Amino acid sequence: MGKKITSLHKIINGHYSELTSKGKVLAEFVLSNPDKAVFMTTRKLAAAVGASEATVVRFVRQLDYASYALFIKALRGLIDTELTLIERSRLSNSVIRSEDAELERITNQDIENIRAMTKNINLAEVKKIRKILKDSEAVYIIGSRLSYTPAYYMGWTLAKIRKNVNIFKGSDRTTIDRLIFASQKSAVVIIATSRYPNELIKMGKLVNRYKLKMILLTDSLSCPLVQFTDHVLIAPLETIPFLGNPTSLISLINYLVHTMAADMGKELKNHQEKLEQAYLENDILFNY
Repeated sequence: MGKKITSLHKIINGHYSELTSKGKVLAEFVLSNPDKAVFMTTRKLAAAVGASEATVVRFVRQLDYASYALFIKALRGLIDTELTLIERSRLSNSVIRSEDAELERITNQDIENIRAMTKNINLAEVKKIRKILKDSEAVYIIGSRLSYTPAYYMGWTLAKIRKNVNIFKGSDRTTIDRLIFASQKSAVVIIATSRYPNELIKMGKLVNRYKLKMILLTDSLSCPLVQFTDHVLIAPLETIPFLGNPTSLISLINYLVHTMAADMGKELKNHQEKLEQAYLENDILFNY
């Protein structure tokens, strides 16, 4: 295990006096520009401060990280958990120069985030998760704050292809009432986005304590719920979100549910015929 992700400031400050002059420059650059450093390779970080790659590797080791990857993970954790809205606003550099330019910037960010998700997705894990979602007696989907949006979307679409799908808000304490009596054959999906609400972490601990199958959909491996889950899928962000960005998570859910529908066979047809009959009988949808 690496250092706790929330302790990077303390780690750097604790080792600062021991660092070389270039190491101190690296420390100051990383803490002043976390949004840039988190996406840099050792070569790019070295070039940014006029040091060698060997100096960067030595700097990371002096901070007691076994690898540069673990250091970047800790830096990402610092960003995901500690940056306030004010700091994120500064890092986002979101001054609108023109409406056209801002439209292009925002949509390009979304495209890059979705590309990062498709590039890094673990297809073997997707297959396991699809089977769990298909075979479980019931599925409980939990989100909170920003992540309630993709949680609701997942629950809404999943209910179109299988029965016993439940959508919960992490802030609703009655969710606990439902989970503690859930069948061991149930699955719980928790969706968590940066800055990771404590109420979702509490739900994750509860699910873990009651030994229910837990699936986590999140935007970073630094998410504190990773330690409690059986299966995790990451939709990484290529930029630091100012107000949050669930675009790639929704794209991941869209892919997950659509490929699961292909696994359902005759069950899907029967399920959707019942739904359409209910829509018709209860005049649910507009129809000419």
